Amino acid sequence: CRLGVHDISRTELDAVNRLPRFNMALELGLFLGAREFGGPLHRRKDCLILDREPYRYQKFCSDIAGQDIRSHGDRADLAVLAVRNWLSTACNGAVILPGPQKMCDRYAAFRRELPYLCQRFYLHFAELQFVELRTLTEEWVDLNPA
Repeated sequence: CRLGVHDISRTELDAVNRLPRFNMALELGLFLGAREFGGPLHRRKDCLILDREPYRYQKFCSDIAGQDIRSHGDRADLAVLAVRNWLSTACNGAVILPGPQKMCDRYAAFRRELPYLCQRFYLHFAELQFVELRTLTEEWVDLNPA
């Protein structure tokens, strides 16, 4: 993928093993490595890195220095704003995106209706696999065009 969004804010220790889940850091490292060492297509990769506080990442991921990392204050609306504005720039204006408030409103509507979508397909929200959530999202977008 040419574009990537990586949120490194979730570094809490899990209750069982007292270790953090660091898949996001691994995925970010692979993305940056592909951009640095890959072929011409990979060198076009662009990513947005998010954390909840400015410079917090320096405490647990010092080798990430030199990246432009945006903070979202652990607020969904600020994360949406950061991703929306970055995507608008990364796409060079080729796509006109709705404003962040419209995106947040649509997401809230989707979340309200998600339990009913799950019921319709005999799924339980807590057991959804990513691919199922993606399919339900596509179904909702088809039923609720912008």
